[in-house]
Amino acid sequence: MLRTLRGQLIFSHILPTLIIIPLMGIALLYFFESWVIIPSYQRQLRDDAFVIARIARAQPQIFSNASTAHDLVQDLGLQSATRVMIISPDGKLLASSSTSDDSRLGQILAQNGIPQALSGAFTEHVDFSKTLDGDVVDIFMPVIGQDNQVIGIVRLSYRYMTVLDQLVEMRYLIVLILTLGALFSAILGYLLAISIANPIHNVTHAINDLASGVRAEPLAIEGTTEIKTLETSANILLMRLRELQKSRRQLLSNLVHELGRPLGGLQISLQVLRDGAKEDPKVLDELLTGMLTETSLLKRLLEDLAHLHDQVIGTLELDYEEVDLSTWLPVVIQTSHERALRKGLKWCQEIPTNLPRIVIDPHRIAQVIGNLITNAIKYTPKGGSVIISAGENEDNDRVWMRISDTGPGIPVEEQHKIFEPLYRGKNNKRIQQGMGLGLSIAKDLVEAHHGQLELASTPGEGSQFTIYLPKDFKIDSGTGNTIQQV
Repeated sequence: MLRTLRGQLIFSHILPTLIIIPLMGIALLYFFESWVIIPSYQRQLRDDAFVIARIARAQPQIFSNASTAHDLVQDLGLQSATRVMIISPDGKLLASSSTSDDSRLGQILAQNGIPQALSGAFTEHVDFSKTLDGDVVDIFMPVIGQDNQVIGIVRLSYRYMTVLDQLVEMRYLIVLILTLGALFSAILGYLLAISIANPIHNVTHAINDLASGVRAEPLAIEGTTEIKTLETSANILLMRLRELQKSRRQLLSNLVHELGRPLGGLQISLQVLRDGAKEDPKVLDELLTGMLTETSLLKRLLEDLAHLHDQVIGTLELDYEEVDLSTWLPVVIQTSHERALRKGLKWCQEIPTNLPRIVIDPHRIAQVIGNLITNAIKYTPKGGSVIISAGENEDNDRVWMRISDTGPGIPVEEQHKIFEPLYRGKNNKRIQQGMGLGLSIAKDLVEAHHGQLELASTPGEGSQFTIYLPKDFKIDSGTGNTIQQV
């Protein structure tokens, strides 16, 4: 039972009750016996003693005549639990309301309290240590005569057996009440344990269903704060699973599309060559050029997929070296310059000649720049402009390279999503085409260099991608190869 959460919760709720309630019962019994019942007996006997003493003072002959004393005791009509004694000035027992004292009539009593009463002092005594025949509450009331002398003693007491009967009844009542309280507490603890364990069980069951693909609906957020947090986490897991499933389907769809297009072109070119086009040098040259273009697209697609693999496993290998940015960057963008001009775009290049030398993986950063420029050329209509610029920031701790265009721009609601892997925009052709990996790869490569890739875009006016790289990054000792966490 204790191996389950429900069993432990039930035990943790019931165990304190089973310990605390008996202790409370003992404390209650002690409190009622010592501070309620016995003091109430004392007050009652004290009041009775004052009344009897007043009567005896008016009839002083009872302390010299045993018969008169006996008549007074019989006429008092006190409850049977109260024992009344009339004691003479010399300490002899003259009369008693208890027949068990008949053998001691006429004898001098030696109880504690009698000497004090004979000296005129009122005495009360409470004792639980006596035998069953002993007195629990004992009161000695001196009776003062007209000459201010003690003319006798009135003694009232409760015997132990009398008090015990009432204490036993009270103990039974308290035990019954506490037992019912313990039972109620145990039932309540059991219900509370179930109310805590059941939601956890439901969430666990739902998570198992999510993992097995059975459940598709999110959990209702209800219960305690902790349970709500757990349910919210389960719903986040469900959302992430849905996103992964959607990404997987989208990846397969994109992959089929991206592979199908160049493979289709290659197949057509090969078919044309097989049908005799190879005999015409001009057609042959065009077909071979087209096939080379298609294989370049396939190579780029494989590179994107390889980087996607790096994203999944979480590492990226970089080969650092020091480059002169002013001479390296123009070489990197030269090919893109020619493509932009062939499309009829205006090309603007603003690269200072005094840019610093920085440590980068030149092939990876060239891949980033090439990707961004290719997108700018692809989505900028004829007659538009592509601007390549570079410089240093005001704090002089970073360099920046910026690729700007006058294309359609990117909707504001999609700008924070375009760097997500496999994301393709819904309302913008600029980010609908392709596999949705280029910008995600570019961002990862820049961040692997401890830099940043930022976007500024106004729909209808164009986009601006800026690469920020640190100037003071140092090459690791050894070969310069490092493994960066993606």
